Amino acid sequence: MKLVPSALHTVERYANNPVEADHGRLKARLRPMRGLKRHRSARILAAGHAFVQNLRRGHYDIATDTPGRYKLGAIFDELALVI
Repeated sequence: MKLVPSALHTVERYANNPVEADHGRLKARLRPMRGLKRHRSARILAAGHAFVQNLRRGHYDIATDTPGRYKLGAIFDELALVI
């Protein structure tokens, strides 16, 4: 395996756990539905899930002054006013 010298290579144990665990919420959502029947459904669900995760992580400048546990509700209130 050839490593790229300019990239950050983390070789610590459990360093990739956040990446591996990121899809856990999506899997929990899909489990009761027993999977998806159509590719379109999977695409829409994955896009919506990624959007909400990005909102939670603060990747957008929406409701930046709201505390953590009320943030998602405030974001959707602001989005409803815009739409």
